[in-house]
Amino acid sequence: MIYGIGIDSIGIDRVARSLQRPHFGERVFSAAEREMIGALPGKRAHETAAGCFAAKEALLKAAGLGLGGFALDDIAALRRETGAPYYHFAGKAARFMAENGLTAHLSITHDGGVATAFALLEKT
Repeated sequence: MIYGIGIDSIGIDRVARSLQRPHFGERVFSAAEREMIGALPGKRAHETAAGCFAAKEALLKAAGLGLGGFALDDIAALRRETGAPYYHFAGKAARFMAENGLTAHLSITHDGGVATAFALLEKT
């Protein structure tokens, strides 16, 4: 049963500029996301960071919460070896998912200088 859906888009250049601020990455991205983004060259790093940011906002929309729903670094948008994105939760976000019996599905795309993420929450 579908619990909620969410979609979000963000300009890749906007995230690239934000990454120049020292605390932005630490406040927004989990340690695993920072490691993943840091291992990529310039443009790919910016696309990936923007996709991760959009994934967080899409998840919060699917959950019916606003940006203050969880700490952003408690929602991680990681990649499998195949490149497929998936969510990993910590803290308050992990508790919310468990207490509500939810499974999260994620899709991310980049085109025309924009990263877009689609989140689907399924009640199991």
